Amino acid sequence: MVICGDNKGVMKTLLTEYNMAGKIKMIYIDPPFFSKADYDAVVRAGGENIRHRAYADKWEKGLAAYLKMLTARLYLMRDLLADDGLIWVHLDWHAAHYVKVFMDEIFGEKNFVNEIVWTYKSGGSGKKHFSRKHDTILVYSKTGKYQFFPQQEKSYNRQLKPYHFKGVKEYKDDVGWYTMVNMKDVWNIDMVGRTSAERTGYATQKPEQLIARMMESCTKEGDLCADFFCGSGTLAAVAAAKKRRFIVCDSGRLAVENTISRLSRLSQSGSDNGFGSFDGAADPEAGFRVYDMSKRSKPSLSVKVGIEAEPFPASEKVLLRVRLLSLSERDLARSVAEKAHQTVRKIVRESPLEMVSSWSVDFDPRDQVHRPEQVFTRTKEVLPEFCEKIVSGPCHIRVKVADIFGNTVYERIDYEG
Repeated sequence: MVICGDNKGVMKTLLTEYNMAGKIKMIYIDPPFFSKADYDAVVRAGGENIRHRAYADKWEKGLAAYLKMLTARLYLMRDLLADDGLIWVHLDWHAAHYVKVFMDEIFGEKNFVNEIVWTYKSGGSGKKHFSRKHDTILVYSKTGKYQFFPQQEKSYNRQLKPYHFKGVKEYKDDVGWYTMVNMKDVWNIDMVGRTSAERTGYATQKPEQLIARMMESCTKEGDLCADFFCGSGTLAAVAAAKKRRFIVCDSGRLAVENTISRLSRLSQSGSDNGFGSFDGAADPEAGFRVYDMSKRSKPSLSVKVGIEAEPFPASEKVLLRVRLLSLSERDLARSVAEKAHQTVRKIVRESPLEMVSSWSVDFDPRDQVHRPEQVFTRTKEVLPEFCEKIVSGPCHIRVKVADIFGNTVYERIDYEG
């Protein structure tokens, strides 16, 4: 499931309507850090980088309001977590120490498992303190009887020379001699670099290697994982690649559409995960499902779609071509940095379809559920602008279009034959 909506309401729904209490083996969250800053995503159109508001981490009522928001959700996560599951809460120096006190209360002091230190090269430095180059990940169980699979890592010998200890297996690589030991609680993993193939442009994106290490240590294939602050969709992408089931949620439309596009690209790349894209309830065997539980505002996006029909000689069948024709944006001030307004208006005026991030076509819209047969996502600034299907008579078509800011709109067109 990919869900757009406030995670508090989403978790309550999972508990009361989906009977999900105690069903989730791994919960990972990367919530706001109480950094007192706003974060932008960098989206791209027309060869230009455009800053777009991703999420706000400012709290008018201070730390108390932040902790109230987070602890209310941690209680719900405790109810959703399996008795043999683990929860991983990703924070930094701003509030990790406060949150740990609350987690001791919510999950039980005896159920503390680890404080993971994720250290990296990127990040800020200062003249009045040591460079802050690590995050903290608090790991708790629910009962103490949690599923765990120790990971191994290289431990280099002193002076990189062999020890020749009896019964100890030693290995050698380009660096020197080492043994394999159970992994320590300090992880040195690179952030997602500017040129990385993983990079989505979403603010505070976390590397797949980091999430994969957590997932492999506490889940098996088929286990259910969840991320209720999903952001760029890293947990969903890793879960899909490693054949875990997942529920991810975010209140930001840009985050949700980024996640949908990322999963769709996984499917299109030939990964053996069987995922497609849907809006609303659909056959769970068909792929991931997308639910909108947000308070939908008036669309700030409108599109024009056309159809062309090319008959087959001596046949009732026709080749139907669905084509994107144009796009217009409204209320740019709501989402786009002021400096980018002129750039966006120019792109919309001169080459509007470059604002489209993804689009999909449902050739049989039976109800309010969007079940696309064909999904197109932009890769390296290239996006197909038409799709084709052979039909044998009149049909109804529904097209979903998402722009680079996560705004979506649906357009229905009819082919009368």
